[in-house]
Amino acid sequence: MATNAPAVDFIEAVASEMAFGIDQAVEGWLAQIDHALSDRQLTTLGRLHAVQQVIQKYKQLTGKMQLKSAANQSALIIERPCEIS
Repeated sequence: MATNAPAVDFIEAVASEMAFGIDQAVEGWLAQIDHALSDRQLTTLGRLHAVQQVIQKYKQLTGKMQLKSAANQSALIIERPCEIS
């Protein structure tokens, strides 16, 4: 019986690259938020505005002007925990 090892290897390679790209993108957005929250040159209100600007930029770049509610997202996180390396 013939195996599909090359096809499986290709799919795994593509999936791995996609996961890496997603991880890098999420880390980039979180780094921007972290920077906004830890910028000591800003007031507390200034930090809040900086985080809002990061979120607005995300919405504009992705075309997602309405994000899903946090309540729905936290339910997904609890139902599907993932490993963090």
